[in-house]
Amino acid sequence: MENQTMEIEMPVVIVGAGPAGLATSACLNKFSIPNIVLEKDDCHSSLWRKRAYDRIKLHLAKEFCNLPHMPLSSSLPKFVPRTDFLRYLDDYVINLKIPIRYNRYVNDASYDVNSEKWRVIVKDSTLNVDEIYVADYLVVATGENCDAYIPMVNGLENFEGEYLHCSKYKNGRSWYQKNVLVVGSGNSGMEIAYDLSNWGANTSMVIRSPVHYFSKEMVYVGMSMLKYMSIDKVDKLMLAMSKMKYGDMSKYGVVRPKEGPFAMKVSGGRTPTIDVGCMKRIKKGKVKVYPAIASIKKDKIVEFEDGKSGEFDVIVFATGYKTNVKQWLKDYKELFNEKGMPKSSYPNHWKGGNGIYCAGFSKNGLQGIANDARKIADDICSSFDERL
Repeated sequence: MENQTMEIEMPVVIVGAGPAGLATSACLNKFSIPNIVLEKDDCHSSLWRKRAYDRIKLHLAKEFCNLPHMPLSSSLPKFVPRTDFLRYLDDYVINLKIPIRYNRYVNDASYDVNSEKWRVIVKDSTLNVDEIYVADYLVVATGENCDAYIPMVNGLENFEGEYLHCSKYKNGRSWYQKNVLVVGSGNSGMEIAYDLSNWGANTSMVIRSPVHYFSKEMVYVGMSMLKYMSIDKVDKLMLAMSKMKYGDMSKYGVVRPKEGPFAMKVSGGRTPTIDVGCMKRIKKGKVKVYPAIASIKKDKIVEFEDGKSGEFDVIVFATGYKTNVKQWLKDYKELFNEKGMPKSSYPNHWKGGNGIYCAGFSKNGLQGIANDARKIADDICSSFDERL
């Protein structure tokens, strides 16, 4: 059967059905502005549903994680488990009547100067049918965490053990008494190292750069204080709490940055690591810390920049994600830079020219997503009648 091309006109097209896409659609629905969400996977929120490890919870208290127009239930725990958060998102889609078309892979999105509309070329992978969506407004909601990123490591192709990105990690059940190296000291890296240790793996981790670390409760206190105090004062209190609880961790290979945690968040978008128990394991020697990897030799030998080496059966790369915007958005320069991130820094990151917006690129988690969605819907609403 030959491919058929169907053309669909829709005022707003949203690409991506993660929390950012869902929130934006919900806000537009409140203004009765027709929109459609295009999702390449067969479900919404695929990062949470398919690429998250078993023990993950929301790292921030639920009051900082509500999506617009439907708060998380008061009956849920303060730090919501993955399964409960997915149930919340399922209810969100139903209750706020979010229109999603699944298995839609966006191949091309470009701005037509003559018609002053966006043309989004899509493959329906279920029916093998091409579709073209013509829209006044385009919302990029594929987010910062789209494609798994594994850095170039000298000799990785020679590694004879198993290596994987953390998006494929579920739990450490199969690696009991195996030597496992976790690369990365963010929330995922720290929590996966802790989880592996719980499962009886001989766990090590790479911490390349200075990192802030706090308990969930400390971060909750800090974020609450930011409503009433300056970042500088809150940072000093956070550091005092961290030093009181953990002491000096530099002798174990964990060094704090000179810049305060919330100041770093504002200046570079780098979040502090929330400790779920890994620091205690590091102190006890249950989790060993190495600096950056220098190279990987044949067999399973990994050499580190301090001259030390170790033999590992498995390497888990908790090295984050990258955006895929430039792969499909041809006129990305209306909003994005060469790295596929917004040209303008927060809080002016969400809007570009010619009716293009982005949601979920503020490096501010679910709270940032909610703010983006509201701003985008308000802005579209203010010009929607004029464009019609």
